[in-house]
Amino acid sequence: MAHRGHILICITGGIAAYKMATAASTLAQANLQVDVAMTAAAVKFIGPATFEGLTGRKVHLDIWDHPADSNQPRHIQLPTQADLVVVAPATADALAKLAGGLADDLVSTLLLATPVKKLLVAPAMNEGMWIHPATQNNIQRLRDWGVEIIGPESGWQACRTVGPGRMVEPDVIVAAVQNRLGSGEISTT
Repeated sequence: MAHRGHILICITGGIAAYKMATAASTLAQANLQVDVAMTAAAVKFIGPATFEGLTGRKVHLDIWDHPADSNQPRHIQLPTQADLVVVAPATADALAKLAGGLADDLVSTLLLATPVKKLLVAPAMNEGMWIHPATQNNIQRLRDWGVEIIGPESGWQACRTVGPGRMVEPDVIVAAVQNRLGSGEISTT
């Protein structure tokens, strides 16, 4: 059966990384081809084997790991093939790199190579980091460029505070992907 679309999920180093296992599984079960790229910090929160098991595809970790089946480097090939690139959780660091054009690892490099119209970003960070003027400036810059930002929500955070900065739940991300692809319902149950 042909895939209904190709999604690239970029996971950065925040505690909310665990939520992306549910989103990746739901999207793969909806017959979408799901690739995952992770930062070194993301791997501290959840292992690549989880995503490989859920998607049936190799997780991408290293900018120097060039595909044997393409003459394009991985950071060009992945966003070129994807219909949509989801960044979740998008930490303050990831947002700053994207807004500032910094590309120093696989995820930041492939995000810089992704057309902004393909980006769906779900921020996740501590309340103080979220409300900081630097983060808000980065968010506004990304919005001005046409990047779709979903969330964050207000709620309990790993730092034992309650406030804005909590990443949206997996079903919200799945619904946003469904909306962007505009094809058929993706069941979150």
